[in-house]
Amino acid sequence: MQNIEAYQESFLRYLEGFTVEKEPKNLYEPVNYILKLGGKRLRPVLTLMTADIFGNKAKEAMNAALSIEVFHNFSLIHDDIMDDAPLRRGKETVHEKWDLNTGILSGDAMLIMAYQLFENYDPSTFQALAKLFSKTALEVCEGQQYDIDFETRTDVTISEYLKMIEYKTAVLVGAAMKMGAIVASASEEDQNSIYDFGRCLGIAFQLQDDYLDAFGNPETFGKQVGGDILENKKTYLYLKTLELGNEAQKSNLVKLMSSTSISDAEKVEKVKSLFNTSGASNAIKLAVKDYTNKAFSVLQTLNISEDKKQMLQLFGEQLMNRSV
Repeated sequence: MQNIEAYQESFLRYLEGFTVEKEPKNLYEPVNYILKLGGKRLRPVLTLMTADIFGNKAKEAMNAALSIEVFHNFSLIHDDIMDDAPLRRGKETVHEKWDLNTGILSGDAMLIMAYQLFENYDPSTFQALAKLFSKTALEVCEGQQYDIDFETRTDVTISEYLKMIEYKTAVLVGAAMKMGAIVASASEEDQNSIYDFGRCLGIAFQLQDDYLDAFGNPETFGKQVGGDILENKKTYLYLKTLELGNEAQKSNLVKLMSSTSISDAEKVEKVKSLFNTSGASNAIKLAVKDYTNKAFSVLQTLNISEDKKQMLQLFGEQLMNRSV
């Protein structure tokens, strides 16, 4: 077993060798660009870690890990187009640096390249990886559509929101871990359990992100604090305020979110105050803890040593205790 930094380093070395120097350059240069923009490489690290946990197979899992990373970055290119985002990790987005058509086409190419990486495995492993990948990729698309639909809906429920973040974010975390288990030839029971561990942790991670977007440290969070509020997003905090707040709090929240007559700073502070006084900010902390505990309870069912269970739990705790 290696530590997280060691997995990151070995994956980055492998990614470096994946650079696509092919014609036409305007198709492949954006692929190289987005893959080298940085990021924590959380998903591929999880694939490698899981492959080691079930069979010391991190090296054999490199192509599966790379597939997850290529797919994730493909989705970022298309997300940025849909959001008309100018920046990604502090750099120009692909469609801004090149153009809209290039962004669409290079993204399409990355989705195909992600599938091609499974061709490095034997037929049965290929089939298992491709089946999981197809299911996950479609769910990510469904999650994105739910997110778009929620922008114009006024009747979004907590359960619908949780389903959206599960599909948009958490299933890819679960799939990353299950892919490592598949490569390591873990039992089907363990494959499904580690998927559930990753899925529950992914939901907790996204809820924590929602909380930090409002209450995180602006110097360390890496994004504009209050961004979700300024974009009028119906996050867990927003929906919980409508559920738990009194009539005045609920009315004030709806008015504030649609207001154009106050400054951004005033809007953020007033909405955050409603999140606190309604009990929504405490509710989201409890939800993060609940999903984290659900993930940890799955660990007890895995057929691995206690020290490996401890390592997975430590990883989950580090992920959930971040304040940035």
